[in-house]
Amino acid sequence: MHTHKLTIVEKLGYGAGDMAVNVVISSMMLIITFFYTDVYGLKPQDVALLFIAVRLIDAFADPLMGMFTDRHTTRWGRYRPYFLVMAVPFGISVFLTFTTPDLSYNLKLAWAYATYLLVMLIFTAVTIPYISLIGVLTADPKERLSANGYRLFFAKVAAFLVTIVVPQLAVAWGGGNLAAGYKWAMGLMGLMATVLFLFCFATTNERIQHQVERKPVREQLRLLLRNDQWLVLCAVCVVGTIGYVIRGSVAAYYAKYYLGGDAALMSAFMATGVVAAILAMVASTWITKSYCKVKLFRYSQLAVGVLSAIMYIAVQPGDTVLAFVLYFLVCFVVDLHAPVFWSAIAEAVDYGHARSGKRVAGLAFGGISFCQKAGMGIAGAIVGWLLAGFHYVPDQVQSAFTLHGIALMLTLIPGLFHMLMGGLMFWYRVTDDYYRQIKAQIIADADTAATPSRRDDGFTARTTTECPT
Repeated sequence: MHTHKLTIVEKLGYGAGDMAVNVVISSMMLIITFFYTDVYGLKPQDVALLFIAVRLIDAFADPLMGMFTDRHTTRWGRYRPYFLVMAVPFGISVFLTFTTPDLSYNLKLAWAYATYLLVMLIFTAVTIPYISLIGVLTADPKERLSANGYRLFFAKVAAFLVTIVVPQLAVAWGGGNLAAGYKWAMGLMGLMATVLFLFCFATTNERIQHQVERKPVREQLRLLLRNDQWLVLCAVCVVGTIGYVIRGSVAAYYAKYYLGGDAALMSAFMATGVVAAILAMVASTWITKSYCKVKLFRYSQLAVGVLSAIMYIAVQPGDTVLAFVLYFLVCFVVDLHAPVFWSAIAEAVDYGHARSGKRVAGLAFGGISFCQKAGMGIAGAIVGWLLAGFHYVPDQVQSAFTLHGIALMLTLIPGLFHMLMGGLMFWYRVTDDYYRQIKAQIIADADTAATPSRRDDGFTARTTTECPT
């Protein structure tokens, strides 16, 4: 099997693309709920409806974008051109989302719907090609895992900037007007994202040219629904995103109200989680050199549930130091799975290709993005409804009932979703050794037309390949 070694520059360029993507993802997961309720002045229940409505509508754009990329290619490749074309609109949409015009409440809500939908649609137009890119950079699973390590490291750098730099710039640049400060601070992040996408376009190279068949949508869906490993990843993506977004969205509330902190402590608390996640990217790449990546995924997520329960029991209101320590541990362990997950998607596509002899890439990647968007929408709605249910009122001293609810939303509730995520991964079986068999079969089938019975029987018999103990 011919593989391609990626240069450091190409890995940096690939990582720069995810840093740009995470200007949006991090802001949507970590600060947008707090921004809408405590800065823009929207009611929590209205924010809940906004999230679930817009994200579920936008989620259907993901499979459509995936199918579009399958059908079109250019002299620059199948996926890279979108980084060039959509870089500037992406930056502008970020700026508009955090612009807060002085309007009546209903018009402010309409503006939030319009700009939020705009940024998510443009996000789809560039993100689906981006998450598909790893499948054409190299066929080497170790190189893919390494590239995803770079990618996720830079993603966490973006999260760090959004969580600690943006709030500080918002205070400094707002001049007493926090809404104006957020507009210019996130405008800077949007400009940075534009530059990063252009850098990603210039430094990456699509080496692998997959022959994509023009199949009807119904047939593509049928093939995907027969790909059991892809279905496992879909379920894992939805469940894990819900847990991740609930915890990330409530971190600012937890620091401000449960720990009694100011803006500086809020930024420091959120940044602690981001720093832990950055270190987890490095640790995951190192651990998977000698330990089964699938087992790391499973047991790290089960451990998150245990750590979340410990944090819920041990940390009382105002216990700042203990809260920081346990939050760091939770965020470190939870992100050990991330490089494994994003490399597993490309491997699941190849798995389906080897099983059926037919490749469905665009819709597969679009489907995963659909699951992520659906999870974000569901989680955002859950956060809004729980805040309303726990009687949260912005910028006031919260009741003991409300504080208890905020603590649950940071610990036990997301911890349960991560434990479920780890449990689902016991159905995922594509290890590195098994993946090499898959790639060898794809190459062999491209050279000699294997009969359907030979392909299905020979391949499926090995699907129980497991990590060594």
